[in-house]
Amino acid sequence: MSLVRLLQLASPTLPVGAYSYSQGLEAAIEAGWVTDAETAQRWIGDVLELSMARMELPVLQRLLAEPTQGLNDFFVAGRETAELRAETLQMGHSLAKLLADIGIAVPIEQPAFPTAFAIAVRHWRIPARDALVAYLWSWLENQVMAAIKAVPLGQTAGQKILLALGDRLEALASSALDEERWSNFAPGLAMLSASHEAQYTRLFRS
Repeated sequence: MSLVRLLQLASPTLPVGAYSYSQGLEAAIEAGWVTDAETAQRWIGDVLELSMARMELPVLQRLLAEPTQGLNDFFVAGRETAELRAETLQMGHSLAKLLADIGIAVPIEQPAFPTAFAIAVRHWRIPARDALVAYLWSWLENQVMAAIKAVPLGQTAGQKILLALGDRLEALASSALDEERWSNFAPGLAMLSASHEAQYTRLFRS
């Protein structure tokens, strides 16, 4: 049953609003940095390697071992922009509310999304490595769907990006960064996420 629960957590039907966020991708399209499938794959791959794998993933890994208020607050404080901070808090709140409705307590104030996700994984005794891969896959799938809508791209182009970048997930989930090496230094993402807050027309909340 742990596999079924993991698929449920990683599913796009999970009611946390992930589909409404692009994490700077829409601003990159507006700025002309992302114009086609090749540049979309490069952008998503860079965010995967430079932000997700170096900060969000190791924080999640630590939360899977022991979810604490301090680690949750550290992650929230490390979000680069107001949009990205609001995103993780909104998604965390939505997942925590869902978990509470099915009898799983989230004893963390203002949980970020990785915190609520980790608590669900621990409750259902899902293997940590599987949970990390699924978390990355869920993020990747949402980014590709955002690119399909906003660039726009065809469905086949989206599947090719998933195939190319999906091959990296196992290795990323298997690596463990020491805390002193944690970093979300991705200035392009931060700059475009900040500019997205004032973008004239947009489809996504971030």
